[in-house]
Amino acid sequence: MSEKRIAICPGSFDPITLGHLNIIRRSAKIFDEVVVCVMLNATKTSPMFTIDERVGMVKRAVVRYPNVRVDTADVLLAEYARRYDNAVIVKGLRAASDFDYEFQMNLINKKINPELETMFLTASEKYTFLSSSVVREMATYGADLTGLVPTELIPDIEEKAKLWRKA
Repeated sequence: MSEKRIAICPGSFDPITLGHLNIIRRSAKIFDEVVVCVMLNATKTSPMFTIDERVGMVKRAVVRYPNVRVDTADVLLAEYARRYDNAVIVKGLRAASDFDYEFQMNLINKKINPELETMFLTASEKYTFLSSSVVREMATYGADLTGLVPTELIPDIEEKAKLWRKA
């Protein structure tokens, strides 16, 4: 029997975007199982959504993919990946600057966990401009989020943005 191919798609997902979903969907076609890991990012000091809110939104967004599940971690990604045999980290790349950063992270992850492999998927052209920070800023100013985030999450993001703006 062959080994199950597992991908880990990590991110802070604050909030999840259609660009993230594009990478997750494509990973689900390649791998037997995809674990979307909502990570705590120590460098991001004021997330819009709590970790529990982000996990809930990601779960709602990926429910249509039967081989995708959602988890969370507050450890280094390379340490988290040890929970799975032969897991592969899948990262989406929008631009050359993403590659520079993710390549450095790959080297650090390999130093911590030499067995860990990373696979890069280039973003679909229509999502190369899209990031969670762009969505947060647009939401804060009341801009239309259609085509940027899953439709079912727009009301949650708009509501949170109103509260966030007042804070």
